Amino acid sequence: MRLNAKGLADRKQWEEKGYALPQFDREAVTAATKENPFWIHFGPGNIFRAFQANVVQNLLNAGLLDRGLVVAEGYDYEIVQKMNHPHDDYNLLVTLKADGNVEKTVIGSVVESLTVDSTNEVDWARLKEIFGKDSLQMASFTITEKGYSLVNGRGDYLPGVPEDLANGPANAMSYMGKVSALVHARYEAGQKPIAMVSMDNCSHNGDKLYAAVNAFAKAWVENGVVDAGFLAYVNDKSKVSFPWSMIDKITPRPDASVEAILKADGVEELEPVVTSKNTWVAPFVNAEETEYLVIEDAFPNGRPEALTKGGLMFTERETVDKVEKMKVCTCLNPLHTCLAIFGCILGYEKISEEMKDAELKKLVETVGYVEGLPVVVNPGVLDPKEFIDTVLNVRIPNPFMPDTPQRIATDTSQKLAIRFGETIKAYAASEELNVADLKLIPVVFAGWLRYLMGVNDNGEKFELSPDPLLESVCPYVAGIELGQTVEAENLKGILEDAKIWGVNLYEVGMAEKVVGYLNEMIAGPGAVRATLKKYV
Repeated sequence: MRLNAKGLADRKQWEEKGYALPQFDREAVTAATKENPFWIHFGPGNIFRAFQANVVQNLLNAGLLDRGLVVAEGYDYEIVQKMNHPHDDYNLLVTLKADGNVEKTVIGSVVESLTVDSTNEVDWARLKEIFGKDSLQMASFTITEKGYSLVNGRGDYLPGVPEDLANGPANAMSYMGKVSALVHARYEAGQKPIAMVSMDNCSHNGDKLYAAVNAFAKAWVENGVVDAGFLAYVNDKSKVSFPWSMIDKITPRPDASVEAILKADGVEELEPVVTSKNTWVAPFVNAEETEYLVIEDAFPNGRPEALTKGGLMFTERETVDKVEKMKVCTCLNPLHTCLAIFGCILGYEKISEEMKDAELKKLVETVGYVEGLPVVVNPGVLDPKEFIDTVLNVRIPNPFMPDTPQRIATDTSQKLAIRFGETIKAYAASEELNVADLKLIPVVFAGWLRYLMGVNDNGEKFELSPDPLLESVCPYVAGIELGQTVEAENLKGILEDAKIWGVNLYEVGMAEKVVGYLNEMIAGPGAVRATLKKYV
């Protein structure tokens, strides 16, 4: 059983093994898509293959769409060359349901894959052709937040950006330079309208994409390499839009246990490819069943109404903002961070196992329902309490989702301000609520300081997850040993850092509480568990 057009010609053997196959005429869909593409997606990674590609497949199966997807990869061309092309753009989606069922689907909605490589004459010409088509309604992106940046962490331009800013769209080399060049190709084709839709999991994602494209348009006009009309085109919302969106679906790295299921079925060539850029990609993706995609309804060239029947929600920008804040600041991300911090300290290796731990379960329930929910603004399209219910009763406890506290603990210093700081600010600004009533968010803060010691609750060392601030924050706890106590003064530098917490913990009256909890957690082996039992 090989995952390509030839291998899938024998449909019976796949269906007998329980695989759902595409139910549409793929040759006809491919021809229609190539002639009149409506949606091109940049970044054919796990979440795209598990979510957007599956939505389009379902609509094709139902006869609600007659065209599929074009994908493009602008960072690591080997993904397309070594994964998409050998498998004829098919991929396997393994949905791991909370009830233990495994749903296996062959996704065939992607019918063309291209490298965003301006030196590849064939692919680059095809991309420009696609961007010149009247039919193109949307270019979407899942390229990670840093994919939209023109500079590195030090503020220096990324390779190719200065040259692209100076030279114009002709031979662009940087990712955003190439994307901007394709927008320019659409401008030259008659100023045709398009929605440029970031679907990355970051705040106000459309603004990040706009900032990059606008920076190139502005520089190119100033340098005289394009006409002034291009900048006006990029800034005309009736021509080019940059909607905000909120996406939510857990798609961990393809797991060995899932690969074993597929191998037992007889599926061949499942081995992952590790590219020269160290991208790890497999021909299958494993994902949870729950998914949300809320998009600002700003599509100057229209959008297929069928997408709403696929579960995508289109609404105004303010509502997208409320949904994002609901998820990121209260109903999901903070709860994940709670479990990540204490999961590492208590020696857990699966997030789902932590939900069997009475103290950790009560911790996230209290942080979510009791401390967080009172400050959530209901966005209307999703109910916050129902969202938390699904997170705590279906999503996180799902034993078949191979997600780890160690993965989620990555970059925690960059997450605390949004995931907890916004709640603290809302309490401080409220006439009805009092910051002093927050009992467990300070426990989580103390837990993170305890985590930074790199010593588990048994007193054994463990490896901290990657985080850009480790070198600056770890020294605050470096000299602490179990059985000691620490003075607040010794932690003052970190406790008053609003960039980390979202607020100065001294100014909101939380610093002493955090230090008190920390001292209880370092009293000796088992002290973290004892502290949780005491306060949760």
